[in-house]
Amino acid sequence: MRARIEAAARSAGRDPAEVRLLAVSKQQPADVVRAAAEAGQREFGENYLQEARAKLASLRDLSLSWHFIGQLQGNKTREVAEDFQWVHTLDRGRIAQRLNDQRPHHAGPLDVLLQVKLAEEAGKGGVSPDEIDSLAEIVAGLPRLRLRGLMCIPPPETEVERQRAWFRRTRELADDLNRRGHSLDTLSMGMSADLEAAVAEGATIVRIGTAVFGPRD
Repeated sequence: MRARIEAAARSAGRDPAEVRLLAVSKQQPADVVRAAAEAGQREFGENYLQEARAKLASLRDLSLSWHFIGQLQGNKTREVAEDFQWVHTLDRGRIAQRLNDQRPHHAGPLDVLLQVKLAEEAGKGGVSPDEIDSLAEIVAGLPRLRLRGLMCIPPPETEVERQRAWFRRTRELADDLNRRGHSLDTLSMGMSADLEAAVAEGATIVRIGTAVFGPRD
């Protein structure tokens, strides 16, 4: 998988070091994650909090970076604020405030990404492009959060140009926020089926599960 990411970056005229692999470890047992860590993978993404907390506890002896990439409910923010280093799916000011208030001071600011809702799709969260500026202003004013960038899960496409169009839209939104005074440096976009298109449009994190761990049980 790293070779594929490097090839995609070079094809786009980018330095492969600019693109990080986030191994999506949901529904993978802790011993499998440990093996991946021993092979050199340091960043892992989890969707389900209850599953993740047991896994994080059993792997606490390792120096890993944990990213929460699932939909975040108000009654789950404390655990995420306490145990994770990144949140990719922030889409509401109320959730941002709760994460800020519940982030332990000894842990340093929580790195957060705003999830952009690129199209109306049932079951997908995200903030609309029209509301992203106001949410970014809210997050930027919270001292225990650090706004790093944007995340997207676009509608599934099979044509590369259509894939790229969604990712390009996300990059343009990030560029616009930076012109307004923010300092975004992260675009979490692209999975196994479309990572080449995402990298071509500026992805700095690609979220890969099955291609790293193999099929889930």
